Formats: sequence, C-alpha cells, structure tokens
Amino acid sequence: MSSSLKIITVVGARPQFIKAAAVSRAIASQFSDQIEEKIVHTGQHFDENVSQVFFDELAIPKPHYNLAVSGGSHGAMTGKMLDGIEQVLLKEKPDWLLIYGDTNSTLAGALAASKLHIPIAHVEAGLRSFNMRMPEEINRIVSDRISTLLFCPTETAVRNLKTEGISKGVHNVGDVMYDVALFYQEKARTQSNVLERLNLTPKNFGLATCHRAENTNDPQRLESILGAFAEIAKDLPLVLPLHPRTKKLITENNLASLLDLITITDPLPFLDMIALEQGAKMILTDSGGVQKEAFFYNTPCITLRDETEWVETISLGWNQLVGANAKAIIQAVEKINTGTNPMVQQNPYGNGDASQKICHYLLKHLN
Repeated sequence: MSSSLKIITVVGARPQFIKAAAVSRAIASQFSDQIEEKIVHTGQHFDENVSQVFFDELAIPKPHYNLAVSGGSHGAMTGKMLDGIEQVLLKEKPDWLLIYGDTNSTLAGALAASKLHIPIAHVEAGLRSFNMRMPEEINRIVSDRISTLLFCPTETAVRNLKTEGISKGVHNVGDVMYDVALFYQEKARTQSNVLERLNLTPKNFGLATCHRAENTNDPQRLESILGAFAEIAKDLPLVLPLHPRTKKLITENNLASLLDLITITDPLPFLDMIALEQGAKMILTDSGGVQKEAFFYNTPCITLRDETEWVETISLGWNQLVGANAKAIIQAVEKINTGTNPMVQQNPYGNGDASQKICHYLLKHLN
C-alpha cells in the first residue's frame, strides 16, 4: 500500500471506539488511497460488552495491536500503556498519532508520541470541566498542551484553548459524535428490538446510567442517586444498564433494594443504547457521551454530576445539571414532565462532517 500518510489511532474505552469508528469510516470511504490507519487498543475497557461488541457493531477495523492493559491504579495503568504504545510507535514510525477524548489511553498515547517527536492530533480538544480533581481534566489539559493539531467540537472549546494561550493548530471541525449519531440514528431504529425485548413504550420510559467513580465510589452519592431513581420509577418505567463495577458497589453498600422497581440490564450493545436514547422520554446519566447523544436525539437529559464539559446542552435547555442531590434530580424530572424547562432547537456541534474535516487537516498539515 503506497499511502502518503500513516496514522496510529489509540483507543481504549467505549466512547473512543464510537468516535474512532466515524474517522475510520471516512478514511475507508474517501481517503483509503491517501491514508493508512492502524489501530492500537490499549485494553482499558476489557469487558466483552464494552469493547468487542462495539468493534463488531460499529464495523471498526480490528485493532492491529491489543495491549491488554486494564485494572490497577491510574499511574500503573498509564505507565504500562505508555510502554506498550512506545514500542508500537518505534516499530510503525507513523506520521501522526491520533488520540480521542480524555482517558488514560489518551494521555499515554500523547506522552509516548511527544517523547518520540511524532506529531499528535487530538480529537475533542479544548473541553474543560474546570475541576482539577477529575483525572480526565488532567488528561485533557496535558494532551492539548503537547498536540500539534487540536480538533475542537465547538466554539466554546476553541475559546477555552485561547484562554490557555493555545491558538496554533486549533480547528473547530464540529463533533465526531454528531457524525456517529446521524449515521446510526435510523440503523438503531430498524435493527434494534430492545424496546420490544424490555416491553417499553416509546416516550413512556426513562433511561438511566451511573458509572463515574465520583458517584459510585462515594456511598452517599450512590445512595442519593439510586434513591431518586427508585422514587422516579414509581411513576415512570426506568431502565438502568449496569456496569459490573457499579453493580458490585451497589451490593457492597447494601443498596440493592433501591433497584426493586427498576429494569436492570447488563451493559448494552451500541445500537440498543442508541435505540433507547431515541425512545426515552428522558435520560438520567453521568456519562459525557450519553448527555450529548441525548441532545442529538432531542431527548431531555438530567446530568448526575457537579459540572459538565457540554455547556451548550445546558444553555440550550436540553440538559439539567443536578449533581447527586436526590431532591434536585426529582425536581429536574418534574420540570421535564411539566415542560417548564424551555428547550431551544439549535446545534452548536457542526454539520455531521467532522471526520472528513479531520482527514483533510491531517493531510494538509503534513503536506
């Protein structure tokens, strides 16, 4: 293959698989004669439901390398990934390293490439929660600092970088998640039967997720969130796909009785999740990706965190930020039920062509 450009893509967690799928699809369909991509899966999410299924469903090329690094502390995990990615980069000698988002895999990729003087392109650059206690915030800031190309999803992200003195190589390409949302919207409706399987009526159920360490590792926050879910489920059927880690912590903290009225499932395949997001009356989540998917599918969202990177969803009224406060969660549900939270129809996340723009900039920058 005589490609003019060789890219190594580093992914390790569910949201990254989804974003990488959009760019990989653009490369395969429009740039296959100009770009050769090899994928490194760090193994950060090792649960079968959270990785292999996604590769299958999203038609992502099988990873050329699987580092199988999972578990352990942030430092240990990042260190092992750094070592593994460095070996791949020394062997492959790519023109670019492509990283996504804000995980330990992102940081490890960025550090490995920067030490080998391989230019880094960061997809989803410029996002900030302004909470330095979040490991993701550290990962983002460091990755942005050492990237050559910074692909921002919104104007807000561009402004955040400017405030930090970063303006070179910064491009607002729109959000690759919007590319994905548009591509899979109809597929999920036609190919997933999850609503029938779970006996749900469209727009007459809520979808909930809870997996972030800040919520699950703190017994009080976890109890407060689940208590609110239990209350909501008295009036609105609620579906909660449970991550194995969250499940374990619910059992350890003797909170399982709060799930009695809730439909519990294992983590769901991507198309099922998209079908539920489109079909739900509302979504309650602490996931960054799910907040945004809710916005793309015009489903009101309640975010169980103290801050969010997706400030546009809040200012346009589609998302309410409530933390882990049971009273605030129930009040937010009430606002959706009574229509007292005005929602503006506007999309700050681009035109659904972020992936093509990323490929163009990578080629242009190298030339």
